[in-house]
Amino acid sequence: MTFSPYLLVLAVVVLYLLNSIKILNEYERGVIFRLGKVLPRPKGPGIIFVFRPIDRMVRVSLRTVVFDVPPQDIITRDNVSVKVNAVLYFRVMNPKNAIVEVENFHYATSQLAQTTLRSILGRAELDDLLAQRDRLNQELQQILDSQTDPWGIKVSSVEVKHVDLPADMQRAMARQAEAEREKRAKIIHAEGELSASEKLAQAAAVINREPMAITLRYLQTLTDIAAEHNSTIIFPLPIDLLRVVRDATVRPTDQR
Repeated sequence: MTFSPYLLVLAVVVLYLLNSIKILNEYERGVIFRLGKVLPRPKGPGIIFVFRPIDRMVRVSLRTVVFDVPPQDIITRDNVSVKVNAVLYFRVMNPKNAIVEVENFHYATSQLAQTTLRSILGRAELDDLLAQRDRLNQELQQILDSQTDPWGIKVSSVEVKHVDLPADMQRAMARQAEAEREKRAKIIHAEGELSASEKLAQAAAVINREPMAITLRYLQTLTDIAAEHNSTIIFPLPIDLLRVVRDATVRPTDQR
């Protein structure tokens, strides 16, 4: 049994076509280099043909990449040494530029994120680094996005995760927070004393206008003491006697 040369050629062609079939997922694009020149538009998703050795395909994922920026030693504007790490979210928007314009866009983006993190946070003071993270995160995102835009990379977010302070700085901040709380406690206590004195002054004015008010207050105090079942001995003193003593002490002063 002999095989026709045409059938052999047909079989080779069929095998070559089957080997040229590539399947790209929904989140993937294929950048095709044909004889060394990149095609204008990436291919995919779905079934595409890559005719080797004429064509060479580079797969590019369009999913968001989460990159953990390693801890960076930073000296803040007020000369405090801290370690800061962050997380970077970016994705490829233009697969052609991501392959052609930069050798390794993952490595390039990670190195750019580290240098930008040290540069921007080094211009901020420690208090801003701890309290103004949203503003610093937005500034980092804008700078990285503008620098990676020629590569076809979109930086969607930059988040500073952790700021590692030296032990002596942590103790100093703890003492500062304690002093601030003591200050607030003293102010609240002073405001309470002021409010109490104002109320006592108002009560004294009412008692001065109504002489019977002091008698009622005196009787109420006796009732409160008697209700506690204690061994306190009370000697009632007439209020009129107290009024006579007060008048006797006031008259010499008025005569002067």
